[in-house]
Amino acid sequence: MPGEGGWQMRELVEYIVQHLVDQPDKVQVKQLEGERTIVIEIKVAEEDLGKVIGRKGRIAQAIRTLVRAAATKRGKKVTVEIVPPSQPGSAGSQSR
Repeated sequence: MPGEGGWQMRELVEYIVQHLVDQPDKVQVKQLEGERTIVIEIKVAEEDLGKVIGRKGRIAQAIRTLVRAAATKRGKKVTVEIVPPSQPGSAGSQSR
């Protein structure tokens, strides 16, 4: 049973993003947690990047708004980052 609010937020983001893209199996959502902050990184297939960002960033902003609202109840600050698929960054070294 999940005890951390961050785990639930990662699941929320993963659920939303998987339903926006054409290749849901390529969605990777990684959570980095600090004392008061949580960073959620989203990585999708290059072809789906525009679907997650949306026109003028509206979809990305809507995802951030939903996650911040959920985090407020838990007293945490959450940042959602969309990692470009070609960037060999932290989302590629996901352990789970």
